[in-house]
Amino acid sequence: MTDDSSPIRVAVIGSGPAGFYAAGHLLKDADAGFEVDMIERLPTPWGLVRSGVAPDHPKIKSVTRVYEKTAAHPRFRYFGNVCFGEHVSREDLLEHYHAIVYATGSPMDRPLGIPGEELPGSHAATEFVGWYNGHPDHTGLEVDLVSAERAVVIGNGNVAVDVARMLVLTADELAPTDTADHALEVLTRSRVQEVVIVGRRGPAQAAFTNPELLELGELTDADVVVDADELERALAVHDEVAEQKATSRRNVEILRSYAQRTPTAGRRRIVLRFLLSPVRLIAGEDGAVTAVELVHNELVASEDGALRARATDQSETITAGLVFRAIGYRGEPLPGVSFDDRAAVILNDGGRVLDPDSGAPLPGEYVVGWIKRGPSGVIGTNKKDAQETVDAMLADLAPASANGNAATAPPAGSVHTPSRPDAAAIEALLRERQPALVSYSGWEAIDRHERELGERSGRPRVKLTDIEQMLRIAAAETPS
Repeated sequence: MTDDSSPIRVAVIGSGPAGFYAAGHLLKDADAGFEVDMIERLPTPWGLVRSGVAPDHPKIKSVTRVYEKTAAHPRFRYFGNVCFGEHVSREDLLEHYHAIVYATGSPMDRPLGIPGEELPGSHAATEFVGWYNGHPDHTGLEVDLVSAERAVVIGNGNVAVDVARMLVLTADELAPTDTADHALEVLTRSRVQEVVIVGRRGPAQAAFTNPELLELGELTDADVVVDADELERALAVHDEVAEQKATSRRNVEILRSYAQRTPTAGRRRIVLRFLLSPVRLIAGEDGAVTAVELVHNELVASEDGALRARATDQSETITAGLVFRAIGYRGEPLPGVSFDDRAAVILNDGGRVLDPDSGAPLPGEYVVGWIKRGPSGVIGTNKKDAQETVDAMLADLAPASANGNAATAPPAGSVHTPSRPDAAAIEALLRERQPALVSYSGWEAIDRHERELGERSGRPRVKLTDIEQMLRIAAAETPS
C-alpha cells in the first residue's frame, strides 16, 4: 500500500511482448503513479519479436512501434545486459519495488526423448530460429545445409512451418530480410531439396495458423506436397472440438487444395505428413543423422473427449541429413521463484505468483506471458494476458473497498511494501554489479547502427550478434 504522494514502483523481468504489454498497461493511467523499470539479460529488447519472428515477416515485427511508445514514457527505464539471478536477486527487487512482474518467456525447447536425439544433424528449432535471427546465444550453431538434401521437421505448429520455409527460401527471397549475416551466407548455399513436416496427430488438430499455412503455397521455388489419400485417412476420425474451430476448418480446406496440386519438376518441396511420431534417429557411418524411424499413429478419444495419437504396429523410415524438433517450448526456473516443473511455468493463479507450500499469493510477485500460461497464442495474445495480471496487481494494491465488502478486498497477504522504494538506489545497485549495463539510449544507439548497416545493403537492418560489439556502441553513445 502506498500513499498518494509515493509512486508505485514495479520491476518487469524480461523485455518481450508480454513484458512490454504489462508495462504499457501500468503506465497508461497517468493518475496511477506507476514507475516501471524493465530488466533484460541481453543488451537488446523485444524478445521473440527480434529473435523468434521469421526474417521474412517484417510486418509482424512492426509491433515494436507500440513498445517504443511505452519505452518513451517518462516513468519507464530500461536496464539491459542485466541478468536476474546473477546481477540482481529476487530479494534485491522485493527490497526496492512494490511489485515484480516476471516476463521471461519459455526459452527452452521440448526434447523428443528418443534415441539418437543428440546426434550431429539433430537440432532444436529454438536453436535454429535463434541462429538465423542472430540471437547471441546461438550464433555458434553449426547447421550442415550443404551435405543434407532432405530435412525432417517434427511438429505441427507455426515454428515448424517457419523452419521449413526458411530452409527453402531462395537467395532473392532472403536478400531483403534481416536474417543474420552468418546464417544468410549458409542458407543461400543450402542444397536441401525437400523438407518433410511431420505431425503426430491429424491435420484437423494441427496448430498452424491459416496465414502461415497459406504462405507455404506462395513460395518462389518450392511446392507444397500433400498426399490426398493420406490426408483423408488422417481426417477419417471426426473431431468435434476441431470442427468448431474456424482455424482448424480453414486449415483442412487449405491442405485439401494443396493435395490437388501437381508438383513441378526441379523445384524444392515441402511435404506435409500426419499421424506419425519419431521413435529414433539413425546414425550413418560418420556418426551423424541419416534417417528417422517413425511409427504410424491412430486417433483415439480420451476420457475428456479429446483425440489422442496412439501408436500402431506400422512404421516407416525416412532418410534425412537434418532433423529439427519443433514440438514446443518450455519455461526455465528462475532463482528463488516458485516454479511448476510439470507445466514448466511459474506457479500462479491468474498472474499472481503462488507459494508452493501454502498455495497462497506471494506478496508483490506477478507473472505474464508464456512463463505464466505456457507457450500458446500469438504475439497479440500477450496483451490480454498482461491485462489480466495488471488487473490482479491493481486489485491487490488498492485499498479495501469502502463498504467493507470482503469479496472485493485483495487476497490475504497479497500487498507488498518495499523497504527501499528508491529509484536512484536500485539503479546504483545495478550499475555497481553490472558496469556494462545498457540503458534505453544505449539500445537506441545499437538500433541506429543496425539500421544504418541495413540501409547500405537494402535490408531493414544488419543485426549485431556479438555482445561486446553491442556494448561498445551502446557505451559510446549513452549519455554519462
